[in-house]
Amino acid sequence: MPSIIDETVFSEPSGRPLALVFLCGALVLSGQHGYYVVVEDATPLSAVLFLIAGMALSGIAESLPGSRRRAAGVLRLTALSVLVSMLVILVTMPELVI
Repeated sequence: MPSIIDETVFSEPSGRPLALVFLCGALVLSGQHGYYVVVEDATPLSAVLFLIAGMALSGIAESLPGSRRRAAGVLRLTALSVLVSMLVILVTMPELVI
């Protein structure tokens, strides 16, 4: 009997539309972060870098072909661990992220 983790994390990638959403989101966030650093000469939140990395990894995972289920699962788990680590850092040491 397959587990729910195996069915969701290691399932076949959803395809290009969802990958496009994730990758465009990462691109918009990185453009916004770059704008604040270069043009405004401000220091934005470091949490945005975690979001960019998580969205980019999810977008890459969803853009893989259907036969690469294991690689997509590993990328999804990596994205999830990046986002969860951001939450853990935010709760334990908020001065590092803010």
